[in-house]
Amino acid sequence: MTDDLGFIHRVVPAKNSSSGETLVVLHGTGGDENDLIGIGQAIAPDAAIVSPRGNVLEAGAPRFFKRLAEGVFDPKEVRSRAEELALFIRAAVITYRLDPTRVFALGYSNGANIASAVMLVEPGILQGAILFRPMLVYEPSEKSDLTGSAVFISAGRMDPIVPAASVERLAELFESARAEVTLKWQLAGHNLVPSEVSEAADWLALRRARV
Repeated sequence: MTDDLGFIHRVVPAKNSSSGETLVVLHGTGGDENDLIGIGQAIAPDAAIVSPRGNVLEAGAPRFFKRLAEGVFDPKEVRSRAEELALFIRAAVITYRLDPTRVFALGYSNGANIASAVMLVEPGILQGAILFRPMLVYEPSEKSDLTGSAVFISAGRMDPIVPAASVERLAELFESARAEVTLKWQLAGHNLVPSEVSEAADWLALRRARV
């Protein structure tokens, strides 16, 4: 674990160095750089994992950007934090000698939201993203072009935190930016269920086979 590059973070080297794949793992509110390592390894067992801790504290709980209230965000602040994380990803690629064309994000809740913002603000820095329980938190004024990128969105039908309309709007935003979007609805709330981890692994394997 290190606090270089602007974020406290953890790096797990690739089990198979020939895969060239990297998963940037982004925790939810109150999590840290250790939370999603196991899920990341289940989804991409051969990939290198880079897992930063959010730089924002909310009542002592780490996050990747502030919220004004539940479900209320400052677009300027979200964009600034997305740019900050994009700089970290670029620096990590150089520092750890990663393939910049094979970087995916895996995010849960707040981590999924910052991953989507990074894709929209800095097209091309991520080849794709697995977004567990995301919602629309930022809509850029400029048109993003995510041609060649892909997004896997896994949302809960009974999620008390994330409105279904927000999930659908996020999917539409990615589609309008020409990303390939897979939206899966789970019979679940905000917590993850084992089947969606398997679905995400299958999705990433399919993407990998097409590269």
